[in-house]
Amino acid sequence: MDILDLATSVDVGWTLVAAALVFFMQAGFAMVETGFTRAKNAGNIIMKNLMDFSLGTPIFWVLGFGIMFGAASPFFGGFDFFADGVVGEGYNWTTLIFQTVFCATAATIVSGSMAERTKFSAYCIYSMVISAVIYPVSGHWIWGGGWLAELGFHDFAGSTAVHMVGGVAALVGAAILGPRIGKYTKDGKARAVPGHSLTLGALGCFILWFCWFGFNGGSTVALSGGGAEVASRVFVTTNMAAAVATVTVMCITWIRYKKPDVSMTLNGSLAGLVAVTAGCAEVDVIGAFFIGVVAGILVDVVVEVVDKKFHVDDPVGAIAVHGANGLWGTLACGLFSTSTGLFYTGNFTQLIVQLIGVVAISAW
Repeated sequence: MDILDLATSVDVGWTLVAAALVFFMQAGFAMVETGFTRAKNAGNIIMKNLMDFSLGTPIFWVLGFGIMFGAASPFFGGFDFFADGVVGEGYNWTTLIFQTVFCATAATIVSGSMAERTKFSAYCIYSMVISAVIYPVSGHWIWGGGWLAELGFHDFAGSTAVHMVGGVAALVGAAILGPRIGKYTKDGKARAVPGHSLTLGALGCFILWFCWFGFNGGSTVALSGGGAEVASRVFVTTNMAAAVATVTVMCITWIRYKKPDVSMTLNGSLAGLVAVTAGCAEVDVIGAFFIGVVAGILVDVVVEVVDKKFHVDDPVGAIAVHGANGLWGTLACGLFSTSTGLFYTGNFTQLIVQLIGVVAISAW
């Protein structure tokens, strides 16, 4: 084996390991969502998480991958059933499995926000639609050479492409469904509906934090040619933002409630991870620190606003964690990127491009 073959093998091996970690995020989401909701809904939530991946895998292969990575136009990749033409023309089987697990992650974000009041058969239809069309089209714009990519939009591992797509869908779904029975009093005051297991919720959070090293780090899709150095930087910035966001939320809830709020602090960890995902390879540790601080503040504020002001019932805080912080993380890349960010170059161009991207993806 020559040095080029060895480098290719290492790159493929790294990406496949990362894909396996991203797949295991399904377990993390299942535990978070099950723990943060009532025990009687556990079976429904577990089945939805299982079906997100099991339905999404063949549908993304049959239809979604071609839409995402075809070259028909800047807005729509094209129909390439069973990925026959796309695989082999600049993409490969490694890309297919890596993007399949990302697609499933975007889909599964929504199940928590719609928990306890969604008909299972209807949810399966939603899961198929997001895997077949919604994620692939916006993914084409960002990662498939589409019009946002041409503008210079930056989303390294998916604050927008995965998390904001799932978060906005979660907002729409939860708003359409309406609140759970008993969530609000007759005068509109929100009632707490405690989840049945903080232990499961915490386990899910730790699984997701662990797997995020594959989610962000694996998005280098290479360790050769400087990829190892980028991956190391991504690990550090990812971990820093998550840790700082966790501490931020703990302090906020400790001050507000005279003791730390466990479930909110766990969501703070996830908020920091979501927020740093877009710029994890572009920001330095200082940037990651401030991204985490804002993510911690934002998740606490948005959970309160969504629940008490807009009366949108989101049992797990997915709208705040993935929607609001996916948006913040995308914009933060335009602020903290060491190469193009406003705070480092004094140039607004990247921030404007990032803003165009979040508006377009939200509208889609």
